[in-house]
Amino acid sequence: MSYDIAVWHQPTKISNAQAVKTYISLCEEDLSGVSPHPSIDAFYNELTAKHPEIDDVPETDIDNHDLCPWSIAFDRSPSHLIMRCIWPKAEYVAGLVFELAEKHNLAVFDPASETINYPEK
Repeated sequence: MSYDIAVWHQPTKISNAQAVKTYISLCEEDLSGVSPHPSIDAFYNELTAKHPEIDDVPETDIDNHDLCPWSIAFDRSPSHLIMRCIWPKAEYVAGLVFELAEKHNLAVFDPASETINYPEK
């Protein structure tokens, strides 16, 4: 079981229902509902400096979930990032993603609760 979470730049607030549709579109590789934004790369670079993607971790460290909590490679574009982590790291990853998203002015979507959260800035 994994915990999924997504970020994208959302210039105007949308409803949770609209965010669900955006997320489903992203999962289907339809990027028409989001726009490229430099904050995505900045978020990605900061996140992976702390926790590299699973494909970038040496085989000897693959079970070190403190280093790499990810269950699979990210779904990434210049417009969005979808991350999936192992369940025991869900609370930690959610906290980290929310912290970095706030810093980089990105919206966070939680597919499990079908809610979108915005930076407080």
